Amino acid sequence: MDNTAVKDKALRARVKLLGNLLGDILREQAGTRVFNAVEQLRQGYIRLHKREDPRLRLRLARFIDTLPQDDLVLVIRAFNTYFSLANIAEEEFQHIQRRRFLQKGEGRWPGSFEHTLRELQDQGVHPGQLQFLLDQLRYIPVFTAHPTEAKRRTVLHGLRRIFLTSKALDDPNLGDEEELEVIARLKAQIQVLWETEEVRANRPQVQDEVENGLFYFRDSLFEAVPHTYRAARRDARKVFANTDIEIPAFIRFGSWIGGDRDGNPNVTAAITGWALRTQSIEVLREYQRRLGELYQLLGHSSRFCHISPTLLASLERDADDFPELAEWVDQRFPSEPYRRKLRYTLTRLDLRLRQLENGQTINESLGPAYRDAQEFLADLQLVRESLRGHNDLYIADTELQDLIWLTETFGFYLAKLDIRQESTVHTQTVAELFAGVAGFEDYLRLGEEARLLVLADALRRPGPMAGTPDLSPLAAETCAMFRCIAQLRREVSPDGFGNYVISMTHEASHVLEVMLLAKEFGLAGWSREGLYSEIAITPLFETIHDLERMETVMSTLLDNPIYGEILRSQGDTQEVMLGYSDSCKDGGILASSWSLYQAQLRLAALAEKRRIHIRIFHGRGGSVGRGGGPTYEAILAQPPDTVRGQIKVTEQGEVLSFKYANLETAVYELTVGAAGLMKASIGLVRPVPADQPDHLSIMTELADTGEQVYRALTEGTPGFMDYFYEATPLNEIAHMNIGSRPSHRSRSDRSMSSIRAIPWVFAWAQSRHVLPAWYGLGSALQQWRGEDPQRLQKLREMYRHWPFFRALLGNIAMAMAKADMAIAEEYAGLAHDHTQAMEIFQTIRAEFQRSLHEILAVADAEQLLEDNPTLAFSLQRRNVYMEPLNHIQLALLRRYRNEDTAPEYREIWLDPLLRSINAIAAGQRNTG
Repeated sequence: MDNTAVKDKALRARVKLLGNLLGDILREQAGTRVFNAVEQLRQGYIRLHKREDPRLRLRLARFIDTLPQDDLVLVIRAFNTYFSLANIAEEEFQHIQRRRFLQKGEGRWPGSFEHTLRELQDQGVHPGQLQFLLDQLRYIPVFTAHPTEAKRRTVLHGLRRIFLTSKALDDPNLGDEEELEVIARLKAQIQVLWETEEVRANRPQVQDEVENGLFYFRDSLFEAVPHTYRAARRDARKVFANTDIEIPAFIRFGSWIGGDRDGNPNVTAAITGWALRTQSIEVLREYQRRLGELYQLLGHSSRFCHISPTLLASLERDADDFPELAEWVDQRFPSEPYRRKLRYTLTRLDLRLRQLENGQTINESLGPAYRDAQEFLADLQLVRESLRGHNDLYIADTELQDLIWLTETFGFYLAKLDIRQESTVHTQTVAELFAGVAGFEDYLRLGEEARLLVLADALRRPGPMAGTPDLSPLAAETCAMFRCIAQLRREVSPDGFGNYVISMTHEASHVLEVMLLAKEFGLAGWSREGLYSEIAITPLFETIHDLERMETVMSTLLDNPIYGEILRSQGDTQEVMLGYSDSCKDGGILASSWSLYQAQLRLAALAEKRRIHIRIFHGRGGSVGRGGGPTYEAILAQPPDTVRGQIKVTEQGEVLSFKYANLETAVYELTVGAAGLMKASIGLVRPVPADQPDHLSIMTELADTGEQVYRALTEGTPGFMDYFYEATPLNEIAHMNIGSRPSHRSRSDRSMSSIRAIPWVFAWAQSRHVLPAWYGLGSALQQWRGEDPQRLQKLREMYRHWPFFRALLGNIAMAMAKADMAIAEEYAGLAHDHTQAMEIFQTIRAEFQRSLHEILAVADAEQLLEDNPTLAFSLQRRNVYMEPLNHIQLALLRRYRNEDTAPEYREIWLDPLLRSINAIAAGQRNTG
């Protein structure tokens, strides 16, 4: 969108209206004193952004120091609420812009289905190839509960109501009185939001996180998914005219919420069972609701339309299954076969739901309930085909087709629940469980080759091998998890679980250990066809070192004949997960991004050599430092011909609310994800040119330099970890009730290896360093190009023509636009050793200035985000309002950390301090 669109008066006017309504509420609810305090800070820091004034800056700092605790809480809440309202205005504005494209008959906004399909058509893709491509697609967002979502579910509901009411103001048919009524309603809803507690009173339990995840399905995704399919069908038939292209259900959802055990002792086998049952109950209730609507709609009489013989025959089978119900429906609906059919369908679904709620196993002995989603789907398809037979095409291809698409997408489980655990847990469990089995007595002392031999030998043996040894609590709980998987596959759905993800996969034996545990509990074994496994295992490679060793580990694993046989039983499909967060924390943004890119190329070569399919699972976070960035560009930035129709990606923390809290935005996100996947998978139907060799070699040099510079700071600088803990609010973040998972692997360990990647990025963002997302770029670019103008031109060529390099620099530019070195310097002043901290900060600031200079030179731009004015305008507005919050947070950190004052006095500042963290996160629109 051009600069004119960015400066659209409508957006400015809406932000101003929402801000004015908030101001009125502040005066009425908090009083004139608080309103004046907010205005003094707001206007003062706006003036400082226009022109630096040391005396004004000092006055504002002193004013913050005079504010009492109660007033500070309200001032912080005011800024936080403003950010939420600005987010709503921007989200709505972007939705309106996309609708304007459609209204003008120009459905070609980048990332739309029409835009992507026309590009494919221009590249020579014909309808048959498109249908083949669509049939291969699997876009798989995976919801996680990583602790970065600061909004309560109650707040999300309130924001949704404000979004819808604000949207009503865009109706051109509103009269003056009607507009005033909408504004009054909008003000009332903002007031409710103001009066709602935004900070959780207690740390959420895993059950709370599951409920938070279900919110998005209930409030947007059950509508957004069929809406996305309908848009794809409409645009495919529009672009490829006179063709009857069918849109398969190409979206699947995954979840880690209730299954991610790595570092979270709160996720037990019992919790996992509860999570999967709760998911299943949620989706079955949605099917019930939609069936009820169809039941009311399909009052067709057999006297006036021709019902298919197949459907009539199915009614006879239904009557045999439900003789008492048959008598009632025959009397009630003697000539309405669709209603009779849907009554039986509802009854089967009700039985299934009751069995789930009562914890019963789904099997034939429990009566005529649906055993799986395929049986339900078959009945829906019978009704659809019968409707098509008498030309009721609209209903067949809208309301009914929507339910069919939902069933194909969500099954009877909603989202495939992945299980994740760290590799050493399995190693320890195997050692304990099989300690009495020959070959395993000294398992922990065995080398890798010896482990592979004893594991392969154990997998060849039929049946379980272990007795009932005394196990440590950790090993016992691990065994309970495998029993839980086996039980829930029977009770809920064989498809309810996704993959078993092994974090910190360092060796091939780590995968075979999990396979042996699966065999021990009946999830793998021998059949007439050979060795099989009911669970698929996903090794996760996270650190730079692990990514470099990945090819060796995977080659060893895939060359293992036992594992090769198991893989054949799973359609020769291997999933591999790549971790963005830890690799970036480990080696910096350049080394991380390039290691991940090369890893995908090596995996593609492995797949081709062994004639198997490898699906890459991208462990991306919300922020750039954790692999975040725009979805469409991120997918297109993958190496050529490596996506191959399927992509699986984590949706973490705050990303869930930004992408999926509102229906309109959820449709957009699913659209750009699926369209990007389509475009990136064109190699399935036509040759794709490889990357230019010189681009690859240049990027290798840049990544090497960037990693050296990053490690020199984080590993080679004396006092750096002290700087991190003292110049950021990391320790205070640990007090926030935003997730059930601890921020450290070991509470007493303050090393880089102990701190988790999410709080690492979160803390740097709060203090406006945003360091993991850009550090090392400037030195890498400067060192490679030197003073050579031809090298600068080469970098510019890479930026213009290589999607990976352009997306990388674009994401870094976005992160740098959120950084502020003047504010970061004030956080550096919190450190105990002031001299050492200032030396470290000067190193950071020098690299920031170097990175800013170099990225502008390569992009041939005068300012950051020059080619993305929409985002630049948004960040510019936010930064003005975040500065007072940062200064408030700095004042609160000094008070809370002041060991010369009484503990009870220090504690009163914790509440506003946590609120400031929440508010800054809202302003940045991402946390970890």
